[in-house]
Amino acid sequence: MRIQLMTDGGADIPKRLNEALDIRVVPLYLQFRDEEYKAGVTMDLKAFYQKMDESDELPRSSAPSPNDFYEAYKQVSPDTPIVMLSISKGLSVTYENAVLAKHMLLEEEPGRQIEVINSKTASCGLGLLLYEAKAKMDENYTYEQLIDHLYERVEQTNTLFVLKTLENLILGGRLDRVKGTIAKTLNIKPLMRGSDEGTIEVTEKVRGDKKSIRRFVEQIGEHTKNFEDKIITMTHCNAEDRAKKVLADIREKYPFMDAHLTDMGPLIATYAGEGGLVISFFRN
Repeated sequence: MRIQLMTDGGADIPKRLNEALDIRVVPLYLQFRDEEYKAGVTMDLKAFYQKMDESDELPRSSAPSPNDFYEAYKQVSPDTPIVMLSISKGLSVTYENAVLAKHMLLEEEPGRQIEVINSKTASCGLGLLLYEAKAKMDENYTYEQLIDHLYERVEQTNTLFVLKTLENLILGGRLDRVKGTIAKTLNIKPLMRGSDEGTIEVTEKVRGDKKSIRRFVEQIGEHTKNFEDKIITMTHCNAEDRAKKVLADIREKYPFMDAHLTDMGPLIATYAGEGGLVISFFRN
């Protein structure tokens, strides 16, 4: 049975996975001053980073509308079941809009099969779940089996963040300017994680970039084991060399079966700032 996987602009999908699967992505909107763009449609990642460099303020992002999801669902054959993996409900109204669109379409076509899953993660966390979906589809999981498995995996997903700069958090109002200035002066680097509820929480504050990266890597071993059976996904904010080095350090310490590295999309990159890194892996 063919199953259509879908996600939204909060996902960062590794190239290898994108090439292997026909994943439909419903893009988010970005607004720089008075100009609005559709991420990945009317603005690619290169143009986004260029705009970020040129602008003295951060762009505003907004979720795809219910109609955007409705139109995306309509493009899928009515005979093909849909699994829509959404960015965390704790970070965006995207999930609610995807659910609204599902009900809009089911009123017209009650025979449709559409499951909208709150991933409780973002960025490479969604990439990890999409990879898992592909693996289980290759094992001929039924639609119902795939849905049940993905709900289990959502609860087992660990997503960790480390920032190199606090500038974007301050500009975006996510960090008090006075506290941010003090933290910058003291060279404080926050380590964060995706909470069980799907929000982002600060777990530690470490002084210095090297120490924060060392701790970032150490944390992996505190959250999971049996690395030979697992993959790890990583995204970076305009810092490929830094990301490759950290990923090499991770794989030297922990023998993951495979690793996927990709660019961080606009939604997370807006707040992570240059040099920010995100990793995701399963706990069990």
